[in-house]
This record gives sequence, C-alpha cells and structure tokens, in this order.
Amino acid sequence: MKSVNASNQHTWSQVDDYLNDLLIPSDSLLEQTLRTNAEAGLPAHDVAANQGRLLQLLLQIQGATRVLEIGTLGGYSTIWMARALPEHGHIVTLEAEPHHADMARTNLTRAGLIHKVDLRVGPALTTLPDVQEEYREPFDFIFIDADKPSNPDYLRWALRLARPGSLIIGDNIVRNGEVINKESTDSRVQGVRSFLKLIADNPRLEATALQTVGSKGYDGFVIARVLETPTAK
Repeated sequence: MKSVNASNQHTWSQVDDYLNDLLIPSDSLLEQTLRTNAEAGLPAHDVAANQGRLLQLLLQIQGATRVLEIGTLGGYSTIWMARALPEHGHIVTLEAEPHHADMARTNLTRAGLIHKVDLRVGPALTTLPDVQEEYREPFDFIFIDADKPSNPDYLRWALRLARPGSLIIGDNIVRNGEVINKESTDSRVQGVRSFLKLIADNPRLEATALQTVGSKGYDGFVIARVLETPTAK
C-alpha cells in the first residue's frame, strides 16, 4: 500500500488540533497522563483525544455501567471511559505488560478513578476466564484495543461476556489501508481481517466500520451491537 503523504498527515493533525481545541476543553490531567506514559517509554498508541471523547459519549448515550477494556496501555482511554460512568459503575481493564499496568495504575490513582477500575495484569487470553468466573453480570460495553493477531479470540470472548444491546468496539482496523490486502504477511493485518469477517458472519451482531484520518494517521474502528434475536445473514 502507498505510504501516507507527509503533507496529508500534517493537515490531518492540524484539523484534529482545531476540532479538539474547539470542542474538547483542555484537560491537564489527561495531558499529564500522556506525558507520564511518554516519559516511562510506553509506545504512543493511546487513542486521540477526540477518540477518547467518542468512547465517552457512546458510554453516556448507552447508559453503560459495566465496561470491559482489552488493552489498557497507560490508562488514557480508561480514564476517558471511567469518567463517563456513574459512581457505582466499573471498568475491568486487561493489560499484558506489567510496566504498562504500573503506569496505568499511577495515572488512574492520580485521576481519582482507581476505585472504579479492576486492572488485571497478564495476557488477556489468560485473564479473561477469571473475569468470566468473577463477573457474573454481562458487560454493557467492550473496547478491544490490544494485540491485533488475537482480535478473533477477543471477539469470541466479548460475545460470551456481552448481553443483547452491548456494544463491542474494535480499534485500529484499517492499518493505513493495508486491511484490504488479503495477501499481507503482517499478522496484525490478518488478525484484523479475520476479526472483521467474524463480525460480518455472526448473526448475533449488526455492525459498521469507519475509516478515520487525524493525528493518529490513517486508520479506523468497527462498532458492533449484540442483537436480541440473531438475524439471517
């Protein structure tokens, strides 16, 4: 696939900056979270501010109280979502890397939100069975933003842990356009392709996906809703 033109990326970032400055008030705590993550050497894979606000709005629109996040990183997206929850709401968030989890715990504590968060450390496919055992009520909202080769497995787990009406969000699905390359040797691309095909073929789900451009480059996300009654596909 063609690489992103540098001038396009500059324009996309400028537009993001303009929209964020206009619509999303400056937030010193979130800004400090990003600085803390960068200083600790975490990869800059956090969602953008406008994406964090989108997650927050979706949670508020849905009236969600129970959230599962697969892929915590430094807790930036976790903070956005935890702020959307009522006081009795909670997020179970799964992070494979202990160092990342330590930074997330620091950031969530500073944000005054750690009481809403159950942070599990270890590969998600090993911690999800415990989550299923300990959390008997289904999750209202599931955000999948971890290692892409495992996305098909994460979707299967999400369906076990969801209810009719739950939303399942998958991030980073366009891969700079590489998602259309069925011959790709990138396991992340193939993981996303399998993930999307499973969503498309599952009669329990209705979904759409959107391409995005902005400060995070050319990418996109998928939104799926679990149905009350499976439909023929």
